[in-house]
Amino acid sequence: MQMSSGASTPASGSAGVSSAVPAAAAITIRDFSFGPPLEVRPGATVTVTNADGAEHTVTADDGAAFNVDVQGGATASFTAPATPGTYTFHCTFHPSMHGTLTVK
Repeated sequence: MQMSSGASTPASGSAGVSSAVPAAAAITIRDFSFGPPLEVRPGATVTVTNADGAEHTVTADDGAAFNVDVQGGATASFTAPATPGTYTFHCTFHPSMHGTLTVK
């Protein structure tokens, strides 16, 4: 049986890296999907690139946090909510499209 030395050393340069949340972020709409969940800081600028030919929206499920319309092949942006939390969103034109924005 092999034993470890029991010594632990912190990884070089890793302090605080895992908790970093970007001040700006992007959502790329492709194939009628918003992509993976996104984490941003309060008030961050979120850029939305629509790689589809169809028009889409990024609309908060609560209706008030954010709402942006993005024409096919275009880019738009919105400001993330100032209050930390998890915000689910959808496309008003395509009910099967859903995403999640977490503000930390």
